[in-house]
Amino acid sequence: MINEVPLQGFLDELAAPSATPGGGSTAAIMGAMAAALVSMVCGLTAGRRGYAAVENEMKVVLAQAESLRARLTSMIEEDVRAYGAVMGAYGLARGTEAERGVRSEAIQAALAEATLAPLACARACAQVMALARIVAEKGNLNAAGEAGAAALAAHAALRSSALNVYINTGNIRDRGFVDSQLAEIDGIMLGCRGLDATVFELVRSRLSQLAQ
Repeated sequence: MINEVPLQGFLDELAAPSATPGGGSTAAIMGAMAAALVSMVCGLTAGRRGYAAVENEMKVVLAQAESLRARLTSMIEEDVRAYGAVMGAYGLARGTEAERGVRSEAIQAALAEATLAPLACARACAQVMALARIVAEKGNLNAAGEAGAAALAAHAALRSSALNVYINTGNIRDRGFVDSQLAEIDGIMLGCRGLDATVFELVRSRLSQLAQ
């Protein structure tokens, strides 16, 4: 399982000239790291002096962030499997007309699954961004930088996932499926537009308080 490989091992596999792991797994791990940072800020806020008013909210956000972290971590391996299925489909025999038909259908099915994987990752990353916005505003001031890093990492993961959706839908013949997936990813991107910059400026503003 690739998500059980030590960090250095994962980076070595990522750097290797092979198809997987690749951008999809990288997006998932970035999203999981962003969720972990949100959890960190929650843990450094709840129960601390001066933050009693947001303690319950931080506990709720923490539970959501941990759920998202688990989901995104599982997506690291899911992306590898999805892309492996695409490569396996392209490798099927195509010597006869019947074989070519089977191969073509297998490729289309695998591409559809390979589209759903990054779309799910994008959904989760958008949710992490929303949580990062909350902790950036209300979390422990001393951990505001971590909240900002969470938003930026989640945004990068979201955009990376979107690229994989665009790539995989490019070779799918089912226009209804393609249009629905593109509409969803475009909607997710639109809903998060500017949120990374908003959180960045919010954190920078809050950090200025430390210098006073």
